[in-house]
Amino acid sequence: MTDDLRLRPVTEDDLVEFFVHQLDPEANKMAAFGSEDPTDRRAFAARWVRILTGPENLARTVTVDGTVVGHVLAFPVGDRTEVSYWIDRARWGHGYATRALTALLREVSRRPLHARTATDNAASLAVLRRCGFVVRGTDRGYAPSRGHEIDEYVLELPASPGP
Repeated sequence: MTDDLRLRPVTEDDLVEFFVHQLDPEANKMAAFGSEDPTDRRAFAARWVRILTGPENLARTVTVDGTVVGHVLAFPVGDRTEVSYWIDRARWGHGYATRALTALLREVSRRPLHARTATDNAASLAVLRRCGFVVRGTDRGYAPSRGHEIDEYVLELPASPGP
């Protein structure tokens, strides 16, 4: 690939782009567990304050050729660490999610890692599988951006096998 994909720490200016990304109805439907009201700037700001001030959170802006195209996250959920990502829908289909998540996985040494995706989000499931995650089960949870409960895959990136 000829484009220059990079991860860097999130800046305040990036949040403007992230807010615009989450306004896309199709992206929200696929993400499922995003904001119930993606136009609510206060809720968006409060969420990002929690992300950026959480001492165990790792948040990275994804850029391609210097342009912000999304973000990737690693964060604690109970005693586990989960990963998440969001790529601007205008950039879907170019491998950016896979490449960004792969880069994040190089920064996070803890294993196993976990992820979740809606069972009807085949593209996200493919990204996670390409990055080495395996489906360990299913769960059912309320998806705010859809307004009802949905089924989701629970995935794990296992610890590397020993010698």
